[in-house]
Amino acid sequence: MKATRGLFTMPSKDKADMRQLPMMPIRDVVIFPHMMTPFVVGRESSVWALEEALSADKKIFLATQHDASVDDPSPDQIYQVGTIVSIIQSLKLPDGNIKVLVEGVERARLVSVTQEDGFYRAGVQVYTVGSVPSDNMGDLINRVTSSFEQYVKQSQNLNYETMIAAVRVDDPGKLADTIGANLQLTIPEKQGLLEIFDPIERLTRIAEVLDIELEKLNVDRTIQNRVKRQMEKAQKEYYLNEKIKAIQKELGKGEKSEYDELRKKIEAAGMTKDAKEKSLSELKRLENMPPMSAESTVSRNYIDWLLAVPWKKKSREIRDLAFAEKVLDEDHYGLDKVKERILEFLAVRRLVKDPRGSILCFVGPPGVGKTSLGKSVARATGRKFIRMSLGGVRDEAEIRGHRRTYIGALPGQIIQMMKKAGTKNPIFMLDEIDKMSTDFRGDPSAALMEVLDPEQNYMFVDHYLDVEYDLSKVFFIATANVLHTMPAPLQDRLEVIRLSGYTEYEKLEIAKRHLIEKQVAKHGLTKADLEFSDEGVLGLIEEYTREAGVRNLEREIGNVCRKIARKVVSRGKKEKRKKLVLKADNLSDLVGVPRYRDLQAEKKNQIGSAVGLAWTEVGGQLLTIEATLLDGKGQLMLTGKLGDVMQESAQAAMSYVRSRSQTLGLPKDFYRHLDVHIHVPEGAIPKDGPSAGITLTTTLVSALTRVPVRGDVAMTGEVTLRGKVLPIGGLKEKLLAAHRHGIKEAILPKDNEKDLPDIPDIIKRDMKLHFVEHMDEVLMVALESPIGALPTPPPPPKAAKSSGTEEKLPH
Repeated sequence: MKATRGLFTMPSKDKADMRQLPMMPIRDVVIFPHMMTPFVVGRESSVWALEEALSADKKIFLATQHDASVDDPSPDQIYQVGTIVSIIQSLKLPDGNIKVLVEGVERARLVSVTQEDGFYRAGVQVYTVGSVPSDNMGDLINRVTSSFEQYVKQSQNLNYETMIAAVRVDDPGKLADTIGANLQLTIPEKQGLLEIFDPIERLTRIAEVLDIELEKLNVDRTIQNRVKRQMEKAQKEYYLNEKIKAIQKELGKGEKSEYDELRKKIEAAGMTKDAKEKSLSELKRLENMPPMSAESTVSRNYIDWLLAVPWKKKSREIRDLAFAEKVLDEDHYGLDKVKERILEFLAVRRLVKDPRGSILCFVGPPGVGKTSLGKSVARATGRKFIRMSLGGVRDEAEIRGHRRTYIGALPGQIIQMMKKAGTKNPIFMLDEIDKMSTDFRGDPSAALMEVLDPEQNYMFVDHYLDVEYDLSKVFFIATANVLHTMPAPLQDRLEVIRLSGYTEYEKLEIAKRHLIEKQVAKHGLTKADLEFSDEGVLGLIEEYTREAGVRNLEREIGNVCRKIARKVVSRGKKEKRKKLVLKADNLSDLVGVPRYRDLQAEKKNQIGSAVGLAWTEVGGQLLTIEATLLDGKGQLMLTGKLGDVMQESAQAAMSYVRSRSQTLGLPKDFYRHLDVHIHVPEGAIPKDGPSAGITLTTTLVSALTRVPVRGDVAMTGEVTLRGKVLPIGGLKEKLLAAHRHGIKEAILPKDNEKDLPDIPDIIKRDMKLHFVEHMDEVLMVALESPIGALPTPPPPPKAAKSSGTEEKLPH
């Protein structure tokens, strides 16, 4: 047998022929010799090359370009081996393109390229490669032909009869080119076949490629058979299910139609992929359960909850700032800074195309309008409003729900409220967030952190649903009276907006704009029955209510309306209806005895009594501090249920007075024979905080120097042992309380002067504010007369056993 190598003839050893032909780069196709191929010519350079060939011998050189996306390829972007073709037919299309049919003649190698008249002219070298017939070549041709027949049978893209007729040739080169042109190969793979000039080597490569392609087709056929079997199984199940439906219909049972309805709802609900899979899986289990079993009820409830929660429905948000500002002004008077902050949030939401839900927290005393402000935000943005009260919630399951393993399990309040809203982007108010508590059942505030964290709440998991639910589109608004009862991590997730309270004149405007009209309509009255004068409403505010908000004021207005309603009903039909005008002189007849006395009459200058300002959860309050002297041995007694911080402030005040005894005109050892008793009235109420230092010191100095403290001055601030006055918090609430009680002057720490922009203008106009840095400045303002002008007080009595009697002090 002859060696196979002797059959291969290298191109370099055969006869080479040089030709000059027009060249056309083609893309996404490799043209082989002996093959008829149609394609469309559109590039201008290609059209010129085609016209040049048509005007000559209709021969043109076609070579495939490397990158099909390049419109004007350079010679180095074109493969070096192509095909000389003969143009069989050409047809000019209406859009200017030319459709041509070419037949490959022979392969050639690109040697040189020149550009003339707008197209490439190529110098190509054609190799005539011969092959010596042998027994091995016949075996190779038979093997390739057999493999290609199998390939055509398994391939659905080729016509069997046509392909078999095409490959019945004895020429190995033509056979290799015919098969290579019809194989489903990539452009680089086909180009690789084109570049093999030796026919036997090319046919051998075709045999290897056919083996690989046949293996791929076998794998595809195996997969198709498997899919076909699965489809047949599905069709069988469908047929049986249809028969079951028909049988159930004959028996009068319609469960299947109900299941189909559920399946349609699940498909249309817009659930996440995980939720949809769980729903369909649970529905499949439900179909296989007996209808009367207890577990079927559990599964049905679970599916109903998954369908009830809004997955894709959302309200169309109004992002008009002018409309939002109008709504906020209509619903609330004052609160300018709060409204400004809300409008800033809405402005950001307008600029961002797909904003995440905002998380605000309104903090302020009761009755200042925190909840109603949330409703106004919902009205201003056109969203649904839902409210959840967290007061007294102590179970984590209230937030995250119970697992379905428990009997009677339900989703948490978050999911229940979302179902109630019916949209995925409501305004969700979490009321009284500061009043949650903790017990052995878990910490609801810790569970709430996931809800209120924008980085986590897009994948909130309720224990009952057990699938991720997106809360990132929800606008959360929390309300609280105080912040110190909330865990620090929870506070960190909230954007806090403080609502301090209203002045008397703001309350008057609120009553005139909102409360009176609401209560008159609520009690069935008209403007012809009752009218509220400004002085009458101010009388209600000053003598019958003492609060930061307007809740009690609304209650008192309702009380007046009820009394008028009774008079209207008791009046005879023929009796003419008379309008009653509420004025200051008839308040006591309608509302009763004033609950609060005129504080101006109480504020007399007194020795050992000073007025301090305190902050509470319901707003600012006045705090009277009293001091009296007793025979004793230097003991400091503190009563009034004072906290540790306030007791330490009293001790610091005493130490300061002792260190300044000479400046204050006191004997150096004055404290040795005296007991000092400091008392804060309303002893049943706990009191604590760091801001009573200057009030305690002023009270002590007044009691020891016998200089009265001015009754129209209130003060707040902490004091150090050296007399420095330190800043305090809650300044706005404290000044509102002082203004409410008729105080004309206030002593405040110098460092709190920066908070003046937050103080209402009416307070700055009606009150004189003294900002001090040292205790000496406090005494100069607070005491009735300067201490330096007083004579040295008489020496204390001789040491003796304390009689327990209180030292007589002038009132």
